[in-house]
Amino acid sequence: MAEKKSRDDFMLEVPLDASGIEDFKPEQAVKVLVQDRKATFGSQVVKFDAKGQASASFTFPENPGALRVIVGPEDASDEELTGLQTVQRNIPTRQWLDKNQLRLPPIRIAPFYWYWWLRWCRTFTVRGHVICPDGKPVPGAQVCAYDVDSWFFWSSTQFLGCGTTDVDGAFEIKFRWCCGWWPWWWWRYRVWELNPILTKRIGEVLERNPRARLSPVASNQPSLAVFDNLLAEEGVVTRGLLEPNRVNLLDGVRDSLLQKLPPAPELEALHIWPWWPWYPWWDCAPDIIFKVTQDCQTPGAVIVDENFGDTRWGSVSPLDVTLIANQNACCLPTCTPGQDCPEGECLVIQEICGHPINEIGGNPGASAAPAGYLYPGAVSSGAAAYNGDRSFGGLIPVEKNFGDMLNVDYYEIEYYDGVNWVPLPLGAAASFKRRWLETTGFTFGDVAFPFVFISGHNVVESREHNETFGGLSGWNVNRFWIANRDLLVPLDSTKFLDGTYRFRVVGWQESGGNLVNPRVLPVCGSERENELVLTFDNRVFNSATHAASHNCGQGIHLCTQEPDTHIIDVRVNGTTVGPCDTVDARQGTLEIDFLADDPDGHLATYSLHAEYGLSLAVNLMNRPSAVVTALTAAAQTGWDSTPPKNNAGTYGVALSQGATAPHWYGGKFRLKVNLAEAFPEPCCYQLVLRAWKRTVVGGQSGISFFCEQGYAHHNRSTYAIGVGVCPQS
Repeated sequence: MAEKKSRDDFMLEVPLDASGIEDFKPEQAVKVLVQDRKATFGSQVVKFDAKGQASASFTFPENPGALRVIVGPEDASDEELTGLQTVQRNIPTRQWLDKNQLRLPPIRIAPFYWYWWLRWCRTFTVRGHVICPDGKPVPGAQVCAYDVDSWFFWSSTQFLGCGTTDVDGAFEIKFRWCCGWWPWWWWRYRVWELNPILTKRIGEVLERNPRARLSPVASNQPSLAVFDNLLAEEGVVTRGLLEPNRVNLLDGVRDSLLQKLPPAPELEALHIWPWWPWYPWWDCAPDIIFKVTQDCQTPGAVIVDENFGDTRWGSVSPLDVTLIANQNACCLPTCTPGQDCPEGECLVIQEICGHPINEIGGNPGASAAPAGYLYPGAVSSGAAAYNGDRSFGGLIPVEKNFGDMLNVDYYEIEYYDGVNWVPLPLGAAASFKRRWLETTGFTFGDVAFPFVFISGHNVVESREHNETFGGLSGWNVNRFWIANRDLLVPLDSTKFLDGTYRFRVVGWQESGGNLVNPRVLPVCGSERENELVLTFDNRVFNSATHAASHNCGQGIHLCTQEPDTHIIDVRVNGTTVGPCDTVDARQGTLEIDFLADDPDGHLATYSLHAEYGLSLAVNLMNRPSAVVTALTAAAQTGWDSTPPKNNAGTYGVALSQGATAPHWYGGKFRLKVNLAEAFPEPCCYQLVLRAWKRTVVGGQSGISFFCEQGYAHHNRSTYAIGVGVCPQS
């Protein structure tokens, strides 16, 4: 019976020879790895002597059979080494016949590999800062970097690393980046998806050549099948997904496609295949985008979300970037020297709904009239004139200057009732919270600032008083207000009747639980009392008072008259066509009587479209033959009859027709248009009437207050008919 073999019975020696390297220096080590088809037996890091010679030895408990020897950079992990396109030698089983020790011929290290190993993996550094659009820093945000790759209109991202912004919004990210992988190795770490930006841009290029028609996309994963129509005559197998074992087809396919696809330098610049060659596993410089989140307003709120179009191609190290956060970010309030820094027993009301006070009529620095309206008098500015003379509604945030209010423990908001300054209606001053960031551990917290009754007055504690007596320490050292720092009050317009109001802030001191020493706070740097003028317009919903014919609340029409819409009558060649009726006429005249009005006189604009077919629509008001006339006495259509009529329904045009700023009430109108222009083909048409008000609408999300800069108060009506088809018998 044979004696059991020892662990040293089989040994493999792997000599290395780097003597052919010019200016050879022995300081660089390399890693030698040995594996069979199932597992890695082990690896060794070896160094060369002065003559460029080195050797690695491996022992096995039994005959190892066929082996693969891989030589590469010393900083590669064993797993990474198996995925590298580097020096390899295969040892067949037969070389172990009749021997238990095997010495390979020296493996010569070529200069290409020697110098590539030096830079195969590098540490990349990204430095930068995250700021809000006004330049204020965004602290406590997590900044993550991703590498971007694409193939045709599919894209993939690979996580690189993350960093956290400090109190100044600065961050640093370090990550390891390697190149020279086998395609199969590179592919295993990619998650693909259809990229909407690429589909749009490639689609625009393909429109240049109608014959360059792609096949329908049946997968969210890369597939040559999208080129079936273009490559059918080339004999290229396009079925199935694009996988690593098929990438060798791409060069030949690329040559064929470039002869059929339109030239696209813009896609070549974006490294889009086939306009750009594709070997991403040899990309030795990352192509970087960023995603930034912050837990301030809501946990994980995305404040920067870059996409393929933002890619920094071939990034170098160090990479310095500036990232601009969106409206979801909490910015660290900072003092702008000479503008909002003054402090004392005073204040400056600075912003309403994010707009400077000097953009609101009747306030310091703004036009005197119309008072309380955003962008007063802007109705003379042309096509977008309906963006002027905008009233306010909802929860309206009012902010003060950055500086401290000294000697003010509590403050009260008053308004002028036409005779006296009086307290606000109950609930008109909404309670709120301020959020802080503690920078030692980057933790967030909230402090409530409720309006409460003290000594018979509805007041709120000042931020300055809370910093001193609220129980938290480290203010302006390692604790900072990050949201609502200078919020003075959210005013709830719904507690007032529609109209124009004057407001002021009264400061109080606290003594023994009572309020003492009231004074109207002056504007900093002057003896003028602070004051704010705003015009409110509140939308009311009431189905009981809404016209029954409008079918409000039963579908898409809202039960409000602010604004109101209604399609009163539709006639084809003088004959009424009721909802759901059909008419066979193809020539003649279409007339639509409709309502688009606002009883408060804050109508912004309206539109009337005919929607049909598959996502098609006709703007009825800009057809060459279209004419709009008023059916309501003294009403202005607001419609621009000057070709190309692309200002249809603008407030500025209504003003030039006789409306008196800041009011345009709208009314009942009649649109008359050529039937063939309105309905280009026999089909079922949905007439869609929309109207919008100019009111700036405020609200609250979490602890933050916001104002819709669009036109949140709107309404619509629809009317379905069949045109160019036979009426039902």
